[in-house]
Amino acid sequence: MLAAGLVCRRNVLTLPVFNSWRTLLRTARHRSSSTAALRPELKGIGNREQHQPQAQAQRLQTRGFKDMEPPADVFRGVKDRFAGVTVDGREEKMDKTSSFRDKLKKSLDYWTANKNRAIWFRVYKEQADWVPVLAENGFDFHHARTGVVVLYRWLPQDESINLPTYAHTLMGVGGLVINEKDEVLVVTDRYAMIPNSWKLPGGYVEPRENLIDAAIREVAEETGISTEFRSVVSLRHAHGGNFGCSDLYVVVGLKPLNLDFKRCEREIDRLQWMPVAEFLEHPQVHQTNRQFVRTYLDYQERGLTITCRDDFHQVLKKKYNLYYVEQQGEREDPNEP
Repeated sequence: MLAAGLVCRRNVLTLPVFNSWRTLLRTARHRSSSTAALRPELKGIGNREQHQPQAQAQRLQTRGFKDMEPPADVFRGVKDRFAGVTVDGREEKMDKTSSFRDKLKKSLDYWTANKNRAIWFRVYKEQADWVPVLAENGFDFHHARTGVVVLYRWLPQDESINLPTYAHTLMGVGGLVINEKDEVLVVTDRYAMIPNSWKLPGGYVEPRENLIDAAIREVAEETGISTEFRSVVSLRHAHGGNFGCSDLYVVVGLKPLNLDFKRCEREIDRLQWMPVAEFLEHPQVHQTNRQFVRTYLDYQERGLTITCRDDFHQVLKKKYNLYYVEQQGEREDPNEP
């Protein structure tokens, strides 16, 4: 169209006029594109100037004080993933010039502003004078062990307390030991609830002790019989036990490695190898103990065991024991996940 227009006499442009028009056109286009390119930058600058205080406030709100060290007059504690803080009495250094009461008040103000949730204090016997001060400041008792008590305070006012109760279940084990003569190892406790009754040797699981290890240890302590693991047999769950706790009692089948027993005089009044048939009919054997033996004999008849495998949690980086049913002769590869 441009070429046709230039040929037409009426629309003929002289060369100087055409060159002037072309120069003006290029200039106009350059200015237009430059202005458009500047608009996003100018707009961004305007937004940054307008919203900079808001952005800073949002960053502070998101970050809270997690990346900041607490002031010197505040208990440091250890933060957990639930926005809680645990203060260990033996890890905190108290300045002799300041009182525990003053430091606690400043710490509570700091934790409240920091939007922390549960505050835990682990108080040892040497800090017993902290307890009444903590109680005055809204802390309550959570649990206690020999030499230490743990108190807590829930800070959020708009959120109901969401804390786990302390350990509420006791763990016990019984060792079901049967020798090659089909005799079961039985004992009578010196302080038995049912006098002169026969039962399986056993006792409480120690802290951080595996169930199987506990059963082997208890049998050895009470009877002098060394054993090795065969199978988990049964589990009994009850409530209203010692200290108001629930009770889990796990029966573990064990193979004896020796037959000559040695009685623990402190805890055991009598012990013997009793024929299984006699045990199942004995009037001084509780029906639950009979059921344990029947269950174990049924497992053997069907070629079943409840075995245990040591494993490792890939996320928590912790060892654990995995219990599962296994058919004899079809042993699982321990390397399989």
